[in-house]
Amino acid sequence: MNLSNLLVVLVEPSNLQRSIILKNLAKFEITEVEECTCGQDALDFMANQVPDIVMSSMHLPDMTGTDIVSKMRDDQRLQETTFILISSETHYRYLEPVRQAGAIGILPKPFTEKELGKVLHSTLDYIDDYETEVTDDEFENLSVLLVDDSKVSRSYFKNILTNLGVTKLVEAVDGAQAFEIFQTQHFDLVVTDYNMPNVDGKELLELIRLDPIQPSVPVMMVTSEQNKSSLAAIESSGVSALLKKPLTYDVIKRIIIKLVFDDI
Repeated sequence: MNLSNLLVVLVEPSNLQRSIILKNLAKFEITEVEECTCGQDALDFMANQVPDIVMSSMHLPDMTGTDIVSKMRDDQRLQETTFILISSETHYRYLEPVRQAGAIGILPKPFTEKELGKVLHSTLDYIDDYETEVTDDEFENLSVLLVDDSKVSRSYFKNILTNLGVTKLVEAVDGAQAFEIFQTQHFDLVVTDYNMPNVDGKELLELIRLDPIQPSVPVMMVTSEQNKSSLAAIESSGVSALLKKPLTYDVIKRIIIKLVFDDI
């Protein structure tokens, strides 16, 4: 698949902003775009046709971009559809649900051609994964423990891991449940959120590093945490990779290959 094959739903109430975005998409030969001025128009369109990408502004006449992606993730047909937020919004209350719902990118207003190209190519990789030195069989044999208290976020990462070829996947809703499972099974990789009830990601990491059986298993932690001291504490606890949301497909893939396969 090429970028020119992508079907994009663009949700933007401003005629001027829509025109600017369309011109930028055209630079990447993307011309199949369904233009919507409100969230409900976009949802009505998606009820009949599943797009490859939904690009939305945050503030719309009838809802927010957060509302759109939340409704998409509640619809089984749209759970794997990539979502890109285009907004100058910086408020945590608006952005955190978008990050948790698995947005593949958050573009500022105005965005650069390079920034747009990065998320578009990541979407293309997600839809039609290119060949790597790691074979499908290797990913298929990868045993992964996925930990997140958000069902929506777990679903997003599960889709990504499945796209990579992972079939041995166990889910846990928090660090406490994860460590119980961890003590009974072998895992090649742990992917965990940071902010969770009961036992958070940092505490889970510390428990894993003290485990007598598999203390060195790679742990990839994802977070939207902004506090520098909290992030520094995680890094000093022996995390293998600390990644900030939103995460693009190509970044997740590259990090997993580096953590699990590079030393083979």
